[in-house]
Amino acid sequence: MPNLTHFDSHGQAHMVDVAGKADTHRTAVAGGRIEMLPATLAIVEAGTARKGDVLGIARIAGIQAAKKTSDLIPLCHPLALTRVALEFDTGTFDGVAAVVCTATVETVGPTGVEMEALTAVQVALLTIYDMCKAVDRGMTITQVRLLEKHGGKSGSYMSDAVT
Repeated sequence: MPNLTHFDSHGQAHMVDVAGKADTHRTAVAGGRIEMLPATLAIVEAGTARKGDVLGIARIAGIQAAKKTSDLIPLCHPLALTRVALEFDTGTFDGVAAVVCTATVETVGPTGVEMEALTAVQVALLTIYDMCKAVDRGMTITQVRLLEKHGGKSGSYMSDAVT
């Protein structure tokens, strides 16, 4: 098993030195979903939530979160992101009413954007929870994971998970 890169030879946490790594185009796609009551989903789909456009606000929150990932995750590098895009699918999945969120994040640089994509998904789903909790406190955020990544020395990764 490879060593954990965020620990030095003495076991101390440190930020990985990426100075010697080549700048390459890097992409990460993460996904997750928030499960809710069918009535809650109907409100989200109709755009009639009291707090406003749930998915529009969640999209902006996810974009902001991707940009702020290094402020939230202590050993992440601040990155110049070239693209952050969030998509939402609504419906019944595996018999459960849910909103599925997919975030795609890109950069050109010496390190990947997996954490930015994962953070975007989590914050977007948390925003949906916040905006809908007045009608459904039982919502569940689930299945948040990296779906794919491309670029860098380690190459591509594709998950076999289904949302």
